[in-house]
This record gives sequence, C-alpha cells and structure tokens, in this order.
Amino acid sequence: MQQNGWFYCSSVNYHYLNMKKILKLTILSAVIILSSCVAKKKYTSEVSSHQQCEDKNKQLENKNMVLLNKVSGLEGDTTRYGLSYRGLNMSKNSLEQSANSEKNQLNSELDAKGRQLSAKDQLIRDRERRLADLQAVMAKKDAAMQALRAKIADALVGFTGDDLSVVMKDGKIYVSMQEKLLFKSGSAKVDPKGKDAIAKLSDVLLKNPDIQIMIEGHTDNVPIIKGSQYADNWELSSARALSIIRILTQEQSIDPKRITAAGKSEFNPIEPNTSPEGRAKNRRTEIILSPKLDELYDALSGK
Repeated sequence: MQQNGWFYCSSVNYHYLNMKKILKLTILSAVIILSSCVAKKKYTSEVSSHQQCEDKNKQLENKNMVLLNKVSGLEGDTTRYGLSYRGLNMSKNSLEQSANSEKNQLNSELDAKGRQLSAKDQLIRDRERRLADLQAVMAKKDAAMQALRAKIADALVGFTGDDLSVVMKDGKIYVSMQEKLLFKSGSAKVDPKGKDAIAKLSDVLLKNPDIQIMIEGHTDNVPIIKGSQYADNWELSSARALSIIRILTQEQSIDPKRITAAGKSEFNPIEPNTSPEGRAKNRRTEIILSPKLDELYDALSGK
C-alpha cells in the first residue's frame, strides 16, 4: 500500500512536472510566436518607413538636382552679369575719365574766356573812362570856344554883318571878312578899315595864347586880268592870306608859331559863282580859330 501510494504520488508528481514543462513550453512558444508577430509588424513598419524615406530622399534628390540646375544657371547668369558689369564699369570709368578730361578742358576754356572777358571788361571801362574824359575835355573846349566867339563878336560889333561874320562850326570859330572890308579888287594890300578889324581881333587873340590861327584866302572864279601883279587866283588868294599874317605878327605881335596861311583860290566857294552877289560872297578871307588839342590827345591816349 505504501508502495502503491508512493507510486501514485510519484506518478502524480511526474505528471505535474510534465504539465508544468508543457505549460512552460506552451507559454514560451506563445511568447515566441507573439514575439515573432510583433517583430514582423515592426519589420513591416520599418520597411514601409524606410521606403517612405527612400521615396522622400528621391524627391529631395530630384529637388536638389533642380536646385543645382538653378544654381548652375544662376552661376552662369552671375558670371555673365559679372562680365557685363565689369564691361559697363570699365565703360563708366572710361566715360568718367573722358568727362573729367572734357570738364577740365571746358574749365580751362572757361577760365581763359573769363580772363578774356575780364580783360575786355577792363578795356571797356578804360575806354569809357577815356571817353568820359574826352567828353569832359571837349565840353570844356566847346564852352571856352563859345566864350571866345562871344568875345570876338563883341570886339567886332562895330562892323556890319555884310562885311564880317563870326560863326561857330565843328568846334572852331570862323571869322569871315569880305573883300570890300579888307582889299580893293585884285589887290592884296589891306585897307585901313580892314586893319582896324584885324587889330580888334588881335586884342582878343593875344589874351588867348592857346588858340591856333589859320588864315585862308578865297576868290571867285573870275580870271585875273592880264598884266596884273598876280598870275592867277591861286597867287592872289595866297598873297592876301600872307598880308593878314604880316599884320598879325609884325604889327600886332601874335606869335608866328600859332599861325598858318593857305591860298584856296576859287575852289571853296560858299555861293555859286553865277551872280555878282554870289561872287562877292566868295571873295573873302577866313580867319579860323582852333583850340589846342593837346588835352584832347592826352584824354585819348589815357594820360
């Protein structure tokens, strides 16, 4: 009994151990199977993820290739634009140099023109100053000659207008004496009445030593009578002018350096020689009084 009981107990223990082993094996198998399933899912998931990564990588590579192509194009554009920029920059520099050169040349020309204008300006101012000086001198001379003409007219007031005239013309005083006041027909000898007129005129001239004196003898166009003292009207007009000069210098003490004589004959008439009245007016002696022009010359030369 005891043996059978031991045997029974041993059999039960044996079976229990076997069952335990079987359970362990079953659990282990289940674990392995479950683990295998989990690994397969994970693998599948990893494979899918890897495939997605590869697809994405290809997309990125494609995008990268596109970008590289764009970069290459941009680099080409950059190179082209760089060359164009350098060319334009060189052109710009060349234009700037040319512009600066032209500017410098224009500035030089402007400076030269400025100097020329300044010089011309100064010349104009100098001329204006000289003109003003000249006008002032001329006005002074004109006033002096007008005053002298008045004095001469007053000195000769006793002589009739038909015998003598005193006029101002071109800044000069013309004292015109008719033949009947000074000479007989065909003669160069001054009559007493004529000498009286010359003496009165001399009184004024002596008080105005700066006045220059020109004596001009004039005739009509009637030829000199044959056998006369004078060969022609040239000789007669010159002889009459010389007679007046001798009275002024020898009898009235006028400085000979102030006096000039001229015979004009018939060639400067003041009236036509077609009538007795016209011929009478042409037979005259003119005493032309002029101011000294030294002051005018000084004004013109800028002294």
